[in-house]
Amino acid sequence: MAGNDYEEQLIAVARPYWAAETEIPRRFVAAKPAKQDYINYLRSAVYKELNPAIGYAPPERYACNLHQEFAELVDQFPALHNGADRHAIYQRLHMMTEEFNHYLVLADAYEFILGRKLRDGDIGQLPEDRKLNDMRRKYMESGKPSLQAAMGLTEGGGSRTFAELARLKGGEMEDRIARAMGVIYKDEKAHFEEAAQAAAALVQT
Repeated sequence: MAGNDYEEQLIAVARPYWAAETEIPRRFVAAKPAKQDYINYLRSAVYKELNPAIGYAPPERYACNLHQEFAELVDQFPALHNGADRHAIYQRLHMMTEEFNHYLVLADAYEFILGRKLRDGDIGQLPEDRKLNDMRRKYMESGKPSLQAAMGLTEGGGSRTFAELARLKGGEMEDRIARAMGVIYKDEKAHFEEAAQAAAALVQT
């Protein structure tokens, strides 16, 4: 069986779960959320953009996982001509810069809704998200590429939340959230295809 056939099968397996993911923002919007509901959502959404790396432990010496990522990348610069993989560095820099931009657009929308500048206490991780990340960390630490590839394929529900909320309509508050979600969806809408390709490459039978 060709690799692309495996990709199609893996995507087909994931699609029903992505469809379920789509229902969450649809029902959220259909319930006519109040301003406080959007604040509660953005509190955790902004946190996730600052801490985008799957399976990371909470950073001990850094403000967030993005801070950790950028610090570790900068630390590789002295070895640019002594063994460092500049292509890998660029790829990670590009990915983390995108993540910072996702934080930026969501934080801007969040500040508009709050009517003031963000403070540290305005963002936080949901208990359910902490449980999910703890589970993913075990997979990352397993050293098994297949588990890591599976996480890449399922992470983010195929970007369905961003796609749905990019269609949000209403007043200025909703419009700002929709624009932010549109930026994120544009960056991430093809990630599932890349993840499926990586996962399919590991399939032997």
